[in-house]
Amino acid sequence: DEQLDLDDGRWEDIHVVTGALKLFLRELPEPLVPFSHFDKFIAAIKIQDPSLRGHCMRDLVLSLPPAHRDTMKVLFRHLCRVVEHKEENRMSVQSVAIVFGPTLLRPASEEGNMAMHMVFQNQVVEHILNHYEYIF
Repeated sequence: DEQLDLDDGRWEDIHVVTGALKLFLRELPEPLVPFSHFDKFIAAIKIQDPSLRGHCMRDLVLSLPPAHRDTMKVLFRHLCRVVEHKEENRMSVQSVAIVFGPTLLRPASEEGNMAMHMVFQNQVVEHILNHYEYIF
């Protein structure tokens, strides 16, 4: 319900804007990739055959609830544009995946090997960025 004045000088710092976006996404009751899909995405990214992995990832994204899928499409389109300027902003696909992976895709409970989960979470985000046109 808070009204933000985006003309306020504090929003000129890109780190503040990015931090606000990450905080918003992290505080959603359910992540952009719903808890019910977490294990499916992790299993898909582990598929060795690149073609099969790609088809599976695309099908999973398309199976998301419309609000999640549509938000993901807009967010990843923006993140692809960020990556296009990696020479200036130093945000490669891998960097963006590290920053956003654990925020967009997390298990319902933090049990298990969090370090291994993080590797796969980042790989999922990296895959979607690298194959945006095919997936969406």
